Amino acid sequence: MSDSVTDLIEYLHTEANRDRDPVVTPEIGIIMGSDSDLDVMMGTDESLGAYDALVDTLGFAELTDYETPPAARFTFETFVVSAHRTPTLMTAYAETAADRGLEVLIAGAGGKSADLPNMTASIAYPLPVIGVPVQEKSVDSVIGMPTGAPMSAVDAGKSFNAALVAVQILARQHDSLRDRLETYHEQLVSEVGTASRRLHEEGTPAFRRDD
Repeated sequence: MSDSVTDLIEYLHTEANRDRDPVVTPEIGIIMGSDSDLDVMMGTDESLGAYDALVDTLGFAELTDYETPPAARFTFETFVVSAHRTPTLMTAYAETAADRGLEVLIAGAGGKSADLPNMTASIAYPLPVIGVPVQEKSVDSVIGMPTGAPMSAVDAGKSFNAALVAVQILARQHDSLRDRLETYHEQLVSEVGTASRRLHEEGTPAFRRDD
């Protein structure tokens, strides 16, 4: 086992044994099977991802150091964890997640053997896990959990929606998050109404020119 993986495993277990204030620990954990999944999981200039939903839409911040947490009340963490190449790291992450203060996990993986979400859900149970198939060919693998081994999942590439679901879960305990979700939804409704009115009043050619 490489030193970097060993260090990460030790770090996770050390944090799990600390008695940190829940206010400074991340509520959401985001893991992906490879750093090549980053664009799908976190978003790009062309495609929205979990980062866009959490940071830009709902006011979360990314926690990178427990000793100097961001000022934002709600935070998330991100790791690369491969079910096939680093199974011991995956196990350590899932086993320590609840003790480290996490309340919901988002796990993304690609390929035909996208096992990270499934295995993480099994090990972290009963912590809720939301699976993200990074590619279309990953869908069957991610959603193929047997009866008694629950995991929710979104469509291929929809990490933005996975983040919204994660915050919906948290909003059952945090009214401020419920308010943020409702504000976001109201903005979507308003945008559709505005587009509908413009299309009707301007007509198709003018509407297309303006857009």
